[in-house]
Amino acid sequence: MENKNEKIEELFRLILRLESLEDCRSLFADLCTIKELEKMAERVYAAKLLLEGKTYNQVIAQADISSATLSRVSRCVQYGQGYSKFLKN
Repeated sequence: MENKNEKIEELFRLILRLESLEDCRSLFADLCTIKELEKMAERVYAAKLLLEGKTYNQVIAQADISSATLSRVSRCVQYGQGYSKFLKN
């Protein structure tokens, strides 16, 4: 049986095979519930707002995100590897 890291790597390889926005919609519709997609989208939107220089209060109001989730997103924006690489203009 594959370990968790191998399963995650397989998921990443699957995502890398997507060729269009429609492919992405189809795969994520199968993988996630609407609520899960909404929560991920909220995190991405909050990260974008933080990268634009918005304050915590502005982000919470605009992104409809909890302060606990925003704190985690903020740490990822500051110290992570993904948000700032892919969301910066």
